[in-house]
Amino acid sequence: MGEAKNITWPTRKQAISSTILVIAVSILVAYYLGFLDKIFAKVLQFLLLNY
Repeated sequence: MGEAKNITWPTRKQAISSTILVIAVSILVAYYLGFLDKIFAKVLQFLLLNY
């Protein structure tokens, strides 16, 4: 329990900005992975149908 006394909790403003940042980065990564998935699917479809 002594370690719990040393915790510095973020302020409300810090917590909100960190949360928004995490959500924004998660959305960007999801779009990026979706884009890569579309490209790989098209390439694979092209290779399977033409060779």
